[in-house]
Amino acid sequence: MAVHVPVLTAEVLAALEPSRGGLFVDCTVGLGGHARAVLTAGASRLIGIDRDTEALRLSGVALAEWGDRLELVHADYRELPRVLDDRGIDAIDGAVADLGVSSMQLDEAGRGFSFQRDEPLDMRMDRSCGATAAERLAEADEAELADVIFQYGEERRSRAVARAIVAARRVAPVETTAQLASIVRRVVARSGRIDPATRTFQALRIWVNAELDGLESFLRATCARLRPGGRFALVTFHSLEDRPVKHTLRAIAAESDVFRVLTKKSIVPGDEEIRQNPRARSARLRAIERVG
Repeated sequence: MAVHVPVLTAEVLAALEPSRGGLFVDCTVGLGGHARAVLTAGASRLIGIDRDTEALRLSGVALAEWGDRLELVHADYRELPRVLDDRGIDAIDGAVADLGVSSMQLDEAGRGFSFQRDEPLDMRMDRSCGATAAERLAEADEAELADVIFQYGEERRSRAVARAIVAARRVAPVETTAQLASIVRRVVARSGRIDPATRTFQALRIWVNAELDGLESFLRATCARLRPGGRFALVTFHSLEDRPVKHTLRAIAAESDVFRVLTKKSIVPGDEEIRQNPRARSARLRAIERVG
C-alpha cells in the first residue's frame, strides 16, 4: 500500500482548531492523514468524503480505531451540501480539503496518472464512472486538445503537442502512459529537471476529473455551512487551484462581515517538511473563519 504523507498537517490543525470539538468534514479524505490528525486533536466526529473508492477502502482500514466517530462517504467533494442534507446536518464546525492528487493515485499501478510506469491511460479519480484519459484523447479534436493542454497544463507548446497526438492516433490509438509521454517528448524540449511530459499529464488529469469545475461554488457552499466559529482550510498544489481559492475566499469575506480570511498570504511548507516529503514543495494552505 502506498504511504500518503499529508502535507502541512500542523498548519491545517492550527487553522481548524479541532480541539474545540464538534463535527468536521474532510472533503478529500484520501488515505486519512488529515482526518486522523483532526480526530486525534479533538474533533468529536468527522465525515470523510472521497470519490476514489480505493482510497475510501484503505482509509477505512487506517481509521478503523475511530469507530462511530467517523463516517466515510463515496462522493465528490462538490457534493458536500447533498452529503450533509442526506444526514440532516445544517452546520459544521470545520472542513478541510486537500485538492491535490494523492500519493496513492500517483504510485498505485494501473491508475495511469504517472509516466514513471507504462500502463493504461486511465487517470480517473473515480473509476466507477466517466471516460478514461485514453477515451478522451481518442474523441477530442486537435483544437480542443490544444486548449486543454494550454489551459490546464500551461504548456506553451500545446498546439504542437495536440498535433502530435492527433498524428499518432491516426497510426494507432494512444492508450498507454509510455505512448503519450513519448509523443510529448518528441515535440517539447526538456527544461531543467522537469520531464517534458509533466505539464501535459497534469492537464489531462485535471480535464478527465473536471478538477477546476465548480470550485468557486464548492467554496461558497462549504462556507455557508460553517456555524459561527467554524473554519475551512484548503490545500492546493498549483496556481490553477490556488488563484480561484485565494480570490473566492477574499470575495466571501468582502461581501459579508460574517467571514474573515485567516491567511493573509498562503502558508507554505518549511524546508524540513519538503526534505522529508518532496511532493509537499508546491503545497499552499489558505483558510477562512465564520466569525458571526
